[in-house]
Amino acid sequence: MKNIGVLTSGGDSPGMNAAIRAVCRTALYQGVRVFGIYDGYQGLIENNLIELQSTDVENIIHRGGTILGTARSKEFLTYVGRKKAFDNFQSFDLDGLIVIGGDGTYKGAIVFNSEFGIPINGLPGTIDNDIFGTDSTIGYDTALNTIVDAVDKIRDTATSHHRVFFVEVMGRHSGFIGLDAGIAVGADLLLIPETPTEIDELAKYLNSIKVKKRSSIILVSEGDEYGGAIDIMNKVKARVPDLDVRASILGHIQRGGNPSAYDRILASRLAVQATDDLLSYNYGNAYGVQGDNLVKNSLALAVSQKINIDLSKLKIIGVLSKS
Repeated sequence: MKNIGVLTSGGDSPGMNAAIRAVCRTALYQGVRVFGIYDGYQGLIENNLIELQSTDVENIIHRGGTILGTARSKEFLTYVGRKKAFDNFQSFDLDGLIVIGGDGTYKGAIVFNSEFGIPINGLPGTIDNDIFGTDSTIGYDTALNTIVDAVDKIRDTATSHHRVFFVEVMGRHSGFIGLDAGIAVGADLLLIPETPTEIDELAKYLNSIKVKKRSSIILVSEGDEYGGAIDIMNKVKARVPDLDVRASILGHIQRGGNPSAYDRILASRLAVQATDDLLSYNYGNAYGVQGDNLVKNSLALAVSQKINIDLSKLKIIGVLSKS
């Protein structure tokens, strides 16, 4: 290969810049030109590419977000859009592609390859940690630490005022980030999409502990069946009127910030391997780690397998909050 492209797609996650840096410098080390594609697949459609030099990725390993920008491209979901992307791919004489993103990014790569035969490898860049074949995705560790830092601050005021705080975290379809964050912050209860929420039982529990605890932290995944933190807070308040309750939505703060050391190392390791493989025409892979071992599966397997969260962790929260 003489020329490759790299793009970030879908939701941004801390560590994407570290991955871009590693892809660029690994390719340049082997004498291969690298082109950064702005705004994900949409950048290919709009012919928005730039050749990257080593200096272009200098001092970005510590930065959150992505210097290439990202987007969810509706046009790329159509054959006409993908054909435009392919024509531009050819106009830059590209031989292969590294994509960094989540499930949707991987699915786009599979279709793009099947229609036009483009060699593509994928890196798991998402804070949701819901990609099959890896213990951790790029950005997950940083997002967890962001939640811990925020909830620690919320707990200070909750304790000072004898309040119950419903804190909403990301997780529209899965409770991975809520579950691990719940253990880390010492949450009293956790409401996630994978388990049913019993509002009456929740209200009874909070009513029973209001004289025993100075404060309570209830973590709520945004995908809970009853809605977000505000909806659930209002339902509980209606059942226990004298309970002092507040809601806090962490929102997109969870996506930002400087990546943790773990995410910088993870992104660098995976990107070097994915790029080395691509340059050897070993492609169609999704990269990850299991334990401390780097692993790879096919992109097709990564998107076809559902990941089930470890619900036994809920027992940890239950035991530690009630003992």
